[in-house]
Formats: sequence, C-alpha cells, structure tokens
Amino acid sequence: MKQVILVRHAKAVPYGYDDDFNRPLTDRGENDATSVGQQLQKAKIEADYILSSPAKRAKQTAMLMSHKLNFPAEQIVFNRDIYDGITTQEFIDLIHALPQQHKTVMVFGHNPTIYYLISNLLHFFNADIPTCSTVGIEFNVEKWEDIEVRKGKLSFHYVPKMFRD
Repeated sequence: MKQVILVRHAKAVPYGYDDDFNRPLTDRGENDATSVGQQLQKAKIEADYILSSPAKRAKQTAMLMSHKLNFPAEQIVFNRDIYDGITTQEFIDLIHALPQQHKTVMVFGHNPTIYYLISNLLHFFNADIPTCSTVGIEFNVEKWEDIEVRKGKLSFHYVPKMFRD
C-alpha cells in the first residue's frame, strides 16, 4: 500500500503585489497548518518523504506540519515545478521515481494544481479545496511505478474549519 497526501498551502497574505513567490502565511494560516498537522499526528500519519513547492507559503506550511509529524525539516525536498504548475502526468512520473522504501509521501503546493491532482488521482472527487486542505489518497500497490490516475481511494480529507473552535 502506498499513500499520497496532497496539501494546499495554508492561508497567505493577499495577492496583489509583484512578488507572489515570497508571500508568507497569515497568523490564521500558521494556526491552520499547526492544527491540521496535529490532526495528522493524532491519526498516526507517518510521512517518510515530503515534497514541497519552494514558494514561501508552501514551504512554511510544510515546515509547520512536518514539525508536528516529527519529520526532519532539512529532509524536505523542494521542487520548483510544483510552484510553476505540474501536470498530472508529470506528477505521476515524479511519483513513479520515488524510492520504494517510502510508503507515504506528502506534497505541498498550490491551487489549481493540487485540486487537479486530487481529482485526477481519485476515481471521483467533488469537494472544495480551501487553503490548508489536506487529502490522503491510498493506492493498493506495492511499487510507486504502479500508481495510475483514477485508481486512488480517498482515505481522508481534512479542512482547517473542521478543527477550529
């Protein structure tokens, strides 16, 4: 069994200036990433590979959640293609190349790419993906190279609003 967890970055400062790449998280975004990370910890999720867009807001989200999962921040892999926009086939090719010892990979990115990946990896998906949405997809395969589109099974879908008081 292999699992892919797709995470849309948490709430960032509004778009509206020239440097989109360096937009940081808001306080709410930091709180949301921490609370979703705590929920993943409670659910005993153990990511053994984390891949993230290098954009500041995605990187911050990955760092906050990885801390809750006791994943070493220095082992997070940053991939510019996730920021620039990766197609489903490019993502599948990237997943196929993962070392077999990894069972669960987390990917931190941006919409609309994260939404498209979720929609294309699952047989059916019809939900919103607000900021910091975290979707677990299981594949009944032993090898990463056996993952195919539309063959994933939804294992969880966390939205920060679920964990706010």
